[in-house]
Amino acid sequence: MRHRKKFNHLKRNRAHRQAMLSNMASSLIIHKRIHTTLAKAKALRTYVEPLITRCKNDSTHSRRVVFAHLQNKESVNELFREVATKVADRPGGYTRILKLGPRKGDSAEMAMMELVDYNENMLAEKEEESKSKKRTRRGGGGGRKKKSTPVAETSESTAQAQQTATEEAQEKTAEAEEQAVEEAEAEASKAEETTAQEAPAEEPEQEEKEEEKGKEAEEQQNTEAKQQESEEEKKDEDDKDDKEEDKKE
Repeated sequence: MRHRKKFNHLKRNRAHRQAMLSNMASSLIIHKRIHTTLAKAKALRTYVEPLITRCKNDSTHSRRVVFAHLQNKESVNELFREVATKVADRPGGYTRILKLGPRKGDSAEMAMMELVDYNENMLAEKEEESKSKKRTRRGGGGGRKKKSTPVAETSESTAQAQQTATEEAQEKTAEAEEQAVEEAEAEASKAEETTAQEAPAEEPEQEEKEEEKGKEAEEQQNTEAKQQESEEEKKDEDDKDDKEEDKKE
């Protein structure tokens, strides 16, 4: 007996049923909306919603578990990248089933199944309704009447509060400007002190460099003078030799 067994086998064995639900779930995730029979849509809801809940935790384990059910890389990537961001704040109830009436051939009940967060028209209508609703408060307390404050007093108090707020804001801005000016002056004085400390250290180095350059120039001049003298001496000796040879001849 099948008492209290509500599971719908959809007139298929287990392997055929799992393959069909996997393909339908992949199509729903990729296209966000599918048309099928009402029985298949209800079976698909219990199959796909736990997978959508698992996509909120984007981990390797979650991806492997979902891929074991769907066997489709494209649908897994779409689920964890696009659908997960839309469904992050929704605590369940990710799908919607809308009845479309009987099918012509066999009068089977047809339905459209869609992801709730991708029906932009219904979301816009809900936002408009929430904006148009007025909030009302019903006061209790055994018929006690609240004391009514005069309008003039309330307006004066609000004006005073605004004035005090503006004065406080002006004072804060003035204090902030003064602090900024003081900080800028302190930074400028520190910069001047550092430059003054660095300048005397650089001056002796420059003087030493200039002295070294002067010594090098003097040495070069001395070497050049010595070379010139040696060349002149050689020329004189050559001239003397030539004259002696001429005399001998």
